[in-house]
Amino acid sequence: MRTVLITGCSSGIGEATAEWLAKNGWTVYATARRPETLTGLAEAGCKTLALDVTDESSMTEAVDTVLAEAGRIDGLVNNAGYSQSGASETLDLADVRRQFETNVFGLLRMSQLVLPTMRSQGSGRIVNISSMGGKLVFPGGGAYHATKYAVEAFSDAMRFEVGGFGVHVVLVEPGLITTNFENAAVASMDLDDDGPYGHFNRKVASATSDAYSGPMRRLGGPPAAVAKVIEKALTTRRPRARYTVTPSARLSIGTRRLMPDRMWDVAMRAQFPRPRA
Repeated sequence: MRTVLITGCSSGIGEATAEWLAKNGWTVYATARRPETLTGLAEAGCKTLALDVTDESSMTEAVDTVLAEAGRIDGLVNNAGYSQSGASETLDLADVRRQFETNVFGLLRMSQLVLPTMRSQGSGRIVNISSMGGKLVFPGGGAYHATKYAVEAFSDAMRFEVGGFGVHVVLVEPGLITTNFENAAVASMDLDDDGPYGHFNRKVASATSDAYSGPMRRLGGPPAAVAKVIEKALTTRRPRARYTVTPSARLSIGTRRLMPDRMWDVAMRAQFPRPRA
């Protein structure tokens, strides 16, 4: 039976993926920083573990447990991640470092920990959950977008580096997913700020919330849609380098690809107030 380890399973894409793969015959190790959030997945047939992707011993122990119990790791889904928003000048560097620890460094370290086993097996899949935000940048999202651009870069490098060992590295780029993902982004912002970016940050928060609750929601999709694409990335004999999920992602990435930078900036000014003196 194939074995997969998934990070960030407390809700959203991770939870949906763990449930879907367990239903389709995988031995699933569903993990989260707070294992008490995984009760439903345990009832759905998943094995559950505590795993904090910002803690070396936690990551090492989780991988060692999977290998001790299952003897192999056929797939790693690097899903753990979150968003924060705000004008770049207003960001707390400690918060930015914490986001890189979760979204980027944790992903890289988990990949490093499973690769020796996958190389010795001569097979394996690493599926990295990126975002349409790894292909374009919205104002106020610099920190989050920077982490996803980094995920894209590491994935493209690793795909070449480990392919000769029979290991495939695949990117999944969701667009708007109807979860509570936006709550973390908005909660990270000081909406009472009366400084030069106060109005801008409040507008970013409003636009982020509206995207998940307004008309744009129709261009999004549920976490289950991403889960099915992740299964495809794990099982297709010759997977693509990247899979884009939801109409919002395909539309946004396609539009950005066609637009020169100045035209993109004009489009952004139609949606966001430009901070100025």
